[in-house]
Amino acid sequence: MDAIDSVFDPLREFAKDSVRLVKRCHKPDRKEFSKVAVRTAIGFVVMGFVGFFVKIIFIPINNIIVGSG
Repeated sequence: MDAIDSVFDPLREFAKDSVRLVKRCHKPDRKEFSKVAVRTAIGFVVMGFVGFFVKIIFIPINNIIVGSG
């Protein structure tokens, strides 16, 4: 019986924690949603520019190292 309890106890705890989390969650209002959406969009744009500039810097370096021709 101990072996069965050792398997099911973590599952019970996970289920309790999951129910507690869902009960505490709330639907965001329009102001909170727009704030999160704007910050997420800014993050996408910033990461896009970082990737773009890294690519622009490393393409010539890669061509020098590999050597084209």
